[in-house]
Amino acid sequence: MPLELFIARLSYKMKIFQNIEIHFRHMLDHFYARWPQTMPTADRLQQCKIISHRGAYDNQRIFENTVAAFDRASAAGVWGIEFDLRWTKDLHPVVLHDTNLRRVFGADLDIHQATLAELKSECPVVPMLAELISRYGKTIHLMIEIKAEVYPDPARQNRILEKLFSPLQPVQDYHLLTMTPRMFNVIECVPRTAFLPVAHFNFFQLSKLAIEQNYSGFAGHYVLLTRSRLKRHKAFMQNLATGYVNSKNCLFRELNRGVEWIFSDNAVELQKVVNQLLENR
Repeated sequence: MPLELFIARLSYKMKIFQNIEIHFRHMLDHFYARWPQTMPTADRLQQCKIISHRGAYDNQRIFENTVAAFDRASAAGVWGIEFDLRWTKDLHPVVLHDTNLRRVFGADLDIHQATLAELKSECPVVPMLAELISRYGKTIHLMIEIKAEVYPDPARQNRILEKLFSPLQPVQDYHLLTMTPRMFNVIECVPRTAFLPVAHFNFFQLSKLAIEQNYSGFAGHYVLLTRSRLKRHKAFMQNLATGYVNSKNCLFRELNRGVEWIFSDNAVELQKVVNQLLENR
């Protein structure tokens, strides 16, 4: 079978699987949104750390992973913002989830094949990592996802990241996330205590790795993070993060279970709920 045909068929199967997974997740969200939960204590509400996943966006007027999206989240008072890190051809770290601009911006440009000047010319709203650190550093917690990609000059790229992160304190001001743990081996300028692996279907493998490597904690879907798994990581003084919590009842469930970090696509509305409850109390 020709390689091109094999890749095309594999991509088609993966797309079908992703659509099934998305549909299943929507069903779970629908169920947990309607499952009544006990209101968390005042202490847990005060300690609630909501993280806006790619900012507050609709991808029509305000696009994900842009300053406009993060400004909305910051203005709502959320504890943290999550965004994705990629590199241009001339090794500038920029903020974008996909490898290209097609899905979000409708432009036919691959990030790793474009210089920063070409990227900015095609899509000025894609921010540089330096912009976000300058704008939000030390005022809102930064959860930076390292995407799985080739680092052509890791020594130079580490020097760039080290310089950019120098005004910030790891763990206190930012964490690095990844769904591909081998990417942590590439990042040498950040202590492992600031690393947060994000599990998908490799939940038990990454849970074990987080403990063995003394990472900051562990993240995964709220259904997969069982009470026994929570207890195990807390025994090693690690923080737990769940996503994507998008309803009040699901938020209450996670806070009552003692989850520290709440990743959400609906962070602004959830923060309003928490603020209102604290104000009433």
